[in-house]
Amino acid sequence: MTAGSRGDVAPFTGLGHGLARAGHEVTLVTHGRFEPLAARAGLGFHALPVDPRAELESSRGRALHRSTTGVGKLARVVAMARALAVEMADDLVAAARVSDALLLSGSVAPLGHAIAEGLRLPSLGLNLQPLAATREFAPPMLGVGSWGPLGNRVAGLGLNLAVEQVFAAALPAVRSRLGLPRTGSAAALRTRERQGWPVLHGFSPRVVARPRDWRRGLDVAGYWWPYDGGTPLPEELRAFIEAGPAPVFVGLGSATVPDPARISAEIVRALRRAGLRGVIQRGWAGLAATGDDMLTVDEVPHSALFPRMAAVVHHAGAGTTAAGLRAGVPAVPVPIQFDEGFWAARLVALGVAPGALPLRRLTADTLGTALVRVTRDAGHRERARARALGARIRAEDGVTPVLEAVDRMRG
Repeated sequence: MTAGSRGDVAPFTGLGHGLARAGHEVTLVTHGRFEPLAARAGLGFHALPVDPRAELESSRGRALHRSTTGVGKLARVVAMARALAVEMADDLVAAARVSDALLLSGSVAPLGHAIAEGLRLPSLGLNLQPLAATREFAPPMLGVGSWGPLGNRVAGLGLNLAVEQVFAAALPAVRSRLGLPRTGSAAALRTRERQGWPVLHGFSPRVVARPRDWRRGLDVAGYWWPYDGGTPLPEELRAFIEAGPAPVFVGLGSATVPDPARISAEIVRALRRAGLRGVIQRGWAGLAATGDDMLTVDEVPHSALFPRMAAVVHHAGAGTTAAGLRAGVPAVPVPIQFDEGFWAARLVALGVAPGALPLRRLTADTLGTALVRVTRDAGHRERARARALGARIRAEDGVTPVLEAVDRMRG
């Protein structure tokens, strides 16, 4: 069970496919627009009624652009998500009633855990970000630097309580229907922590090491890769790549931006100033470029595309960050909101990106300078580190720890 944008869903198609190959019957429970992803992976599907792209393009979704800080945007997202959680609750319960165990992403865990408790089903958390509070770094979703050990932990606890509040309106009716006593959001969180509810994290320990102060039961499994089934690149894209030097990928994933035409123009000017060809992914931002040296594409498997790029410019979402690392190519992260600042900082710390370039500072000059750095001799260090790290990450296995956890919880 998961909710959110494509990046919150796609990793679970690969994980689900791995579970199915091991003999489990797997159903992906998420928004209806992602049913084709489940079908390609050979998974069952149960649709949730909310369309995340439609919500982002609605008036309340567009209001997110007016909040420039991580805290401000998060507050708006929490308010929007509270209403959506109520809409999704009935379908989450319906899907759970025909299941033997629930695997819950961080975006639905508080509600999913209550449903599992009410139906007496075993459950397991599957997080794509390090959401649990720690002294070692500030909550990734706030997109800020460290506030010191105490500040980081206090902020992490506060964020966890804010996530619980997303489901505060939906939980009472669900708990009542399933015969559970009423309980507050903070109490529900404390209960999961006291029980040592198991949560596995779908990122590489080479990228984010398990914090030393995490409780028992919080573990890092390794990346879960979106299922692509060996899908080849479209012929037009393959021909474009082979027609000249390796191009640069530019995409902002499921992020939306207030002025896509202006940003697209800045990106094209930056690429041309750097003497580079570009593969521009339209995405939810609506980017576009024209010319013999540019190609605009829609959804393309990153696993097939990124290894053929000279560099990747992206919004530093968790999934796209992972795909770039796996491919072993250097990055220019352009964080926009939430945890993207955290992943961008990790790329810089790992030595595979020259620096983060927040979207608000993206111009033809700033992006062009960064592109010259990572694709010319000065970027040799980033390219070498990216190749070495990519080889190590490709050798990791994030599925087996989940299989073992499922076997343990089903006894």
